[in-house]
Amino acid sequence: MKTHEDEISGKAYDSQLMKRLLKFLYPYKSKLVLAVFFLLIFAACELLGPYLIKVAIDREIATKNLKGLSIITIFYFAIIGLQFVVNYLNQFLTQWLGQYVMYDIRTKIFSHVQKLPLSFFDKTPVGRLVTRLTNDVETLNEMLSSGVVSIFGDLFVLLGIIIIMLHLNWQLALVTFAIVPFIFYASFLFRVKVRDSFRKIRLRIARINSFIQENISGMPIVQLFSREQKNFYNFDQLNKSHLDAHLETIRYFAIFFPTIELLSSIALALILWYGGLNIYNNTLTIGVVVAFIQYAQRFFQPIRDLSDKYNIMQSAMASSERIFQLIDSPEQQDTLQKAVHFPPLKGKIEFKNVTFSYNSEDTVLKDISFTVSPGEKVAIVGATGSGKTTLINLITRMYELNEGSILIDNTNIAKLKVHDLRKKVGLVQQDNFIFSGSILDNIRLDEKNISFEKVVSAAQNVNAHKFITRLPDEYQFKLYERGSNISVGQKQLVSFARALSFDPEILILDEATSSVDTETELLIRDAISKLMTGRTSIIIAHRLSTIQNVDKIIVLHKGVIREIGTHTELLKKRGIYYRLYRLQFKNTG
Repeated sequence: MKTHEDEISGKAYDSQLMKRLLKFLYPYKSKLVLAVFFLLIFAACELLGPYLIKVAIDREIATKNLKGLSIITIFYFAIIGLQFVVNYLNQFLTQWLGQYVMYDIRTKIFSHVQKLPLSFFDKTPVGRLVTRLTNDVETLNEMLSSGVVSIFGDLFVLLGIIIIMLHLNWQLALVTFAIVPFIFYASFLFRVKVRDSFRKIRLRIARINSFIQENISGMPIVQLFSREQKNFYNFDQLNKSHLDAHLETIRYFAIFFPTIELLSSIALALILWYGGLNIYNNTLTIGVVVAFIQYAQRFFQPIRDLSDKYNIMQSAMASSERIFQLIDSPEQQDTLQKAVHFPPLKGKIEFKNVTFSYNSEDTVLKDISFTVSPGEKVAIVGATGSGKTTLINLITRMYELNEGSILIDNTNIAKLKVHDLRKKVGLVQQDNFIFSGSILDNIRLDEKNISFEKVVSAAQNVNAHKFITRLPDEYQFKLYERGSNISVGQKQLVSFARALSFDPEILILDEATSSVDTETELLIRDAISKLMTGRTSIIIAHRLSTIQNVDKIIVLHKGVIREIGTHTELLKKRGIYYRLYRLQFKNTG
């Protein structure tokens, strides 16, 4: 399995992406400034410590001034205490900022994902979206909490150390800095190598997430067809690839950090050698050499940190690029800026020359035109792939038309607010989704305006109340994910109760009885007759025996309307409907 979209170049820094990221920090700008302030105080304490030691050695210890030494020691302890306090405050604020920004980004992504058109989810694996909301957002948190703020402290410390070392003894400073070109060259090589490794890791974790999500969702098929070993092998290959990418990164880190430590040790050896010679010649004091040693240790630490932060920044840029690609995916918009609200609905539906395709190659519906009068009950039949489900998806604007128009009460649905439109349409699908939670919550979908009494009444009307009251806790009975702890027929009855409790003016039943047993089908037929009373109803069914009493039957074949009429009229025509009916009668007979 490959997720080509995760192959991202991953610049180390992208000003446009950074500007967009910083917008999430803007609401917390005061705390960000405070965190930087604390960091600068911490960095100043870092710079002051070695200088105090130099003063203590050269001025107080050399002159045996115990009082002066005591004062400097107290001052040094005060600096250590101040460092502890400001470091705590800085760490707390930066982590706090990272968590809140991560919260805001996840909220924005999830809110945006819910507004995307159905066509987006047709071509986007769920595991990929999960990766965006989890791994990629966490990478941004690492940058915000460990990179954006602390990089100011590292640069301040580096600049301060350079100035102080040049001030103390510029010759010894140049000897120390002689190692710096080698460190920068090693850091450059490390960044180049590890960048590719990090990119591989991100790609492979996205593949693993997609594979796991797909296989857990399809576990019944996996077990039914004894695919466990084959799927395990495929997962093992993905997991091994992910492991190899991580091990490659570990190898680079294992080479880089010891190399930096080696170069740092060489720098310290040069300081001792050159400084020792100058002490011997009385051109340098011991305090200056000791201070240089401590400054050198502090000098190389930010360089190591900056190399690490470079990798964090590079990973964050790649993650932010993918996140903003998702956020920039166009939402399903009301086509007019001033979309009209629904007037009181009568229920007339009219298709005018509707043509639709999911892609530019295959046309699913071709020049479809028909009218459903208010309160009329219309069935749509046809072979698998004829376009029946697509047709009802267009009514609810799950997809937008390529050509033609759909009118409800003579108003083009493209001019209506999507939210208003879908509130007026009740849809019971072939495969109804059940959320984890109580039966009550699944019926009213957390719509507080729907009272418990209305839920019970809806369940009674669709013959669901009887099985619900047999369950422990009845309407508070907790359903597992996808309703795995109740039967398919019971899930179907719950979905009927859900549709009825929202009291829609238009009712659409998509293969609503195709997955239930005969006894449950009889209950649903009775429920359907109650549901359709006083409502414009469209029924899609393979079982032609369930639609013989509708007002009109539309026969679709290869995306084209071939026949329209009542059950009796279509049988007399001896056309497609007649052949479908004879085929089913023969099979059932």
